[in-house]
Amino acid sequence: MIAVVVVRDGQLPSGGDEVVAECSGRAVLIGSGTAAAAADLAGVATEITVLEVGGFQPADWATKLAPLLHHEPAVVLPGSPDGRDLAPRLAALLHRPLYAGAISVTPHRVELTRRSSTEIHQTHPGPEFVATMQPGVRGVAISADLTAPVVTDATPTHLPRQQVRDARVTEVLPPDPATLARAEAPRIIGGGAGLDGEHRMDQLAAVGAVIGASMGATRVITDRGWVPHQRQIGTTGVVVDPELYLAFGVSGAVQHTSGLGAPQHIISVNTDGHCPMMQLADLAIVADANETLDHLAALLGASLQATLHDTTEPSA
Repeated sequence: MIAVVVVRDGQLPSGGDEVVAECSGRAVLIGSGTAAAAADLAGVATEITVLEVGGFQPADWATKLAPLLHHEPAVVLPGSPDGRDLAPRLAALLHRPLYAGAISVTPHRVELTRRSSTEIHQTHPGPEFVATMQPGVRGVAISADLTAPVVTDATPTHLPRQQVRDARVTEVLPPDPATLARAEAPRIIGGGAGLDGEHRMDQLAAVGAVIGASMGATRVITDRGWVPHQRQIGTTGVVVDPELYLAFGVSGAVQHTSGLGAPQHIISVNTDGHCPMMQLADLAIVADANETLDHLAALLGASLQATLHDTTEPSA
């Protein structure tokens, strides 16, 4: 198997390192700043091919990648926005089936999530296929003993424009924390059973908007109907892998913590200093989550009030 990862300005997309690990360290990096991205895969990648081809042009890139990949039985891309755009184009050119939304990929078995991540479907693909893998489901263990990857530059010296209809990027907008998919959010603020009312979820969302975090919840909260199921974090909801997770009133049931990935930092607020979430936290605050949330809202002041006004104002 081989991973194909789209790189923008030297930045790996969410889930990029995971698909490289899933493919035993073999990867093709395409885009801009691929050399810098290859360096970021130290300890994960063993064999990297880079194509420095500039800005994102999925149809043109697919025609450039297809000759390099035709001998590779399984091609895996991260389920990032660029990966989801490029994957079907590659599958069409390679005349292969596409398995989208995988949580595990091997040459002979692909596990897919369906029905808003409430079901796992197992399929046994043919000898050749393309798949996309959901970010945050696998995790990556960096190996300090792994030798530096062998990097091969396959950038064509002459880049003729292919006669294909292609997408044209007019502007790249920063993600909106309120609508950003939890699986791709670098910061998440989550609420659990320790919160005392449905209005706390609006408060969490408003705080999240100010600090650039997406709002999530435990199953208890979604079962109460305070937020839609799509906001549920855990093995029966959405599997995430943020850099920062702030947990308010979350006890840390195994179904929830198993879906957290490996956050770099966890801050937990709970009255029970011995609950699992507090044991996982880098900063554990033994306090009432509701009062702490009110204090945080007061500290954010005018910025938070403006956000709350925008989220509660009725639409025309």
